[in-house]
Amino acid sequence: MARIMTDYGPLLLRAMGQTCLLALWGLFFACILGMFFGLLSVLKNKACNLIAQLFVDIIRGVPMIVLAYFIYFGVPYGLNTLAGAKVTLSALQAGTICLALNCGAYMAEIIRAGIQSVDIGQMEAARSLGLPYWRAMQRVVLPQAIRTMIPSIINQFIITLKDTSILSVIGFPELVNTAKNVVANTFMSFQTWIIVAIMYLIVITALAKLAKVLERRLNRGRA
Repeated sequence: MARIMTDYGPLLLRAMGQTCLLALWGLFFACILGMFFGLLSVLKNKACNLIAQLFVDIIRGVPMIVLAYFIYFGVPYGLNTLAGAKVTLSALQAGTICLALNCGAYMAEIIRAGIQSVDIGQMEAARSLGLPYWRAMQRVVLPQAIRTMIPSIINQFIITLKDTSILSVIGFPELVNTAKNVVANTFMSFQTWIIVAIMYLIVITALAKLAKVLERRLNRGRA
């Protein structure tokens, strides 16, 4: 184990950084998608509700490894074949899109639940004061909903961070893919995977503690 840490420690740390970066990019775009479809799902419009529900059901119903293969291999092939365009996606681009879609479907449900947790009287009171629907949503409902959503968003980030390991199948140099190369070079499978597990454990435990701290502060703020 000491040999692995000495010879490959910096490489594994860089891979952990790549893993966190990919998860952050995925979560960033997932928040945008989640906000869009989450708002569609709470509108009093059946067409908007249907669009949001279809997005959530389709993305959550497809295994992430299938989604990764489809985006990395299928989308460029389809565009090249049908449109005659020369499109290629890097592993980072495909991985970010895959994580954003997968995480975005769950974020949409988190945001929908957060908005619906705010008393409907808040929206009615804002509208009675003359605020348009979207201004009332922006200034009155969303600030209250976000307080309840933050712990769930951090938990979703933890899940997304772990899901990055699936993207080793498309060659992205995240922690699991790098660990496979280390094992191939050293034949020290047990020691390498112990180190990788500890690295994941440290980062995920820190994020879980952060989620609990934020949750306590938010609950204290409501009291």
